[in-house]
Amino acid sequence: MKTRAFPNTYIILFGLILLCAAVTWLLPGGQYVTGSDGNPVFVQTDSAPQTWQVFSALYNGFVKQAGIIVFILIVGGAFWILNATGAADFGIRRFISKAGRYDKAVLALTALLFSAGGAIFGMSEETIPFVGLVVPLTISMGYNAIVGLMIVYVASNIGFSSAFLNPFTVGIAQEMSGLPMFSGMGYRIFCWVLLTGLFIAFTLIYASRIKKEAPQGQAAPAQSAPDGSHARHWIVLGILAASIVALVVGTVAFHWYIAEISALFLAMGILCGIAGGFSANRIANEFLAGAKDIFGAAMVVGLASGIIIILQDGHVLDTILHSLQTALAGSGRTASLAMMYGVQTLINLLIPSATAKAAITIPVMAPLSDMIGLSRQSMVLAFQFGDGFTNMVTPTSGVLIAALAMAKVDYSDWARRVWKPVLALIALGFLLLLPTVLFPIKGF
Repeated sequence: MKTRAFPNTYIILFGLILLCAAVTWLLPGGQYVTGSDGNPVFVQTDSAPQTWQVFSALYNGFVKQAGIIVFILIVGGAFWILNATGAADFGIRRFISKAGRYDKAVLALTALLFSAGGAIFGMSEETIPFVGLVVPLTISMGYNAIVGLMIVYVASNIGFSSAFLNPFTVGIAQEMSGLPMFSGMGYRIFCWVLLTGLFIAFTLIYASRIKKEAPQGQAAPAQSAPDGSHARHWIVLGILAASIVALVVGTVAFHWYIAEISALFLAMGILCGIAGGFSANRIANEFLAGAKDIFGAAMVVGLASGIIIILQDGHVLDTILHSLQTALAGSGRTASLAMMYGVQTLINLLIPSATAKAAITIPVMAPLSDMIGLSRQSMVLAFQFGDGFTNMVTPTSGVLIAALAMAKVDYSDWARRVWKPVLALIALGFLLLLPTVLFPIKGF
């Protein structure tokens, strides 16, 4: 008996485009106009039912989000060059080999490293090969494969969820919201420190409890070449560190926007290729390979943006916004934020792609936040938390399934172990959202 495959992201998004086109035939048209007092006023207009436009939605979506799409391709190409030098793999191996017999320190510092990767440059798919490296290490230290998954895959998701420099979540969502890119960083760093600290503490407690149950073994000493033979790797890692510093300084002090940040990542990729000893042709080919690898995300942005265009051209987007505004009008900012957070969390179970959800939800949530008096920064933070936490359990996440396969862990066993911690993270995320509504926070 054949089992039907779950629809991929593109099928889901095109289905949503068809659904939205049908909505343009059912809902009355409307739009917000500026009233005599300067405030937006909703008025009814004629609708414009959409038909063949469903096939031009991808083109129109690409045109609307061209800047973000180019940004995604440049970042993907730049990091592909960096990974091709082998410096990232060298850095991880070097770190693990130097940690020696201090197994608890290895667990904590490895988790911190991958969490920082998720928070700073959106490390996600990149964790898959490291699962294959770290899981045997944790088993040899007397733990099990679950511990290895936690300190690599889960740690990167914790950082991804509470990111402060991730261009694929914070950067894209803030750009779509009309906010300065990577603004409000202070509170996001606080959230990252708190969530990462709690996660590491939980991991160490769990690891201590199950150590006797895991197969015992002796870790083989890591073989590393003399420092001089890895000079290129050290230079590449130095370029990466310098780029991160430049990113922080540029966005905070000089208000860099998407063009400047794209230029920074492109320069970083080229310099890493040069430092790695690549020829000009090799650098170009690696960049194209990275852009090709991440082109799926760019396609998702264009297709998802087409959903909003269908609603806008059908003159029903403002009608939907008005309905949501009316529904949330009496619930207050806290309840409204909770509903937005819940919507983002539920959508993530079907569409794990952060870029897709940003393109679908941010154009609706951003103006809605203004209407109900909610900070757009709070809305973006709700998007981050809603996007990240359920990635650790949703079966539609290709990264999760690949990581489980690398660790040889059955999905049902994994889901049984993590559903309660995921619920706890969702609840903690809401508690971290509350201060953005109840108290004045710089940048929010």
